[in-house]
Amino acid sequence: MLTLYGTRGSGSAAVEAALARTGQAFEPVDAASWNPGPGRDALLRVNPLGQIPTLVFDDGLVLTESAAILIHLGLAAPPGRLLPADAAGRATAIRGLVYIAANCYAAISVIDYPERWCEPCSDDDKARIRAGTRARLHHHWRLFADQFEAGFHAAAPGALELLAAVVSKWSGSRPHLQAERPAFFAKLLQVEQHSDVAAIFQRHWP
Repeated sequence: MLTLYGTRGSGSAAVEAALARTGQAFEPVDAASWNPGPGRDALLRVNPLGQIPTLVFDDGLVLTESAAILIHLGLAAPPGRLLPADAAGRATAIRGLVYIAANCYAAISVIDYPERWCEPCSDDDKARIRAGTRARLHHHWRLFADQFEAGFHAAAPGALELLAAVVSKWSGSRPHLQAERPAFFAKLLQVEQHSDVAAIFQRHWP
């Protein structure tokens, strides 16, 4: 039995959706670095950074980092389920997963905790960091839509589609994409309405 550490509204939704797409059962543990309690204590024992999602396999293997977890699940799943079966499509999907992790996901951490990148850090400093990082995040999403929309399989979402649908939920990215890249925005909505994952998105973002 897999164990998935995460909490509502977090990146663990992407892994949960990927497991649903592949029919894999897991035991959820409600845990987050910002929620003190037994869940966080258990999370820190397997992932000292306290990051979610963290996925633990029954043989003790610990996987962290959303993109790495999704790539691993995709490579283990039947070809075409989470990663494209053809080599070129698979390479593009992996590139897209790392793009989101490096450019979009990383920006969220700065927006949420600007004081980690500013010492000392006044309220004005935090506001400027947040504003500049949010503008950069939205720029990254525009570029993502331009580069990946053509191969974005919303009707049969895989790892890339699921991660994009989750991470775009944060920091005003969805309204920005709705205004700037409406066709891609419509595909994101289609992903989260897929029959395999709709209940998961509804639970994470009621």
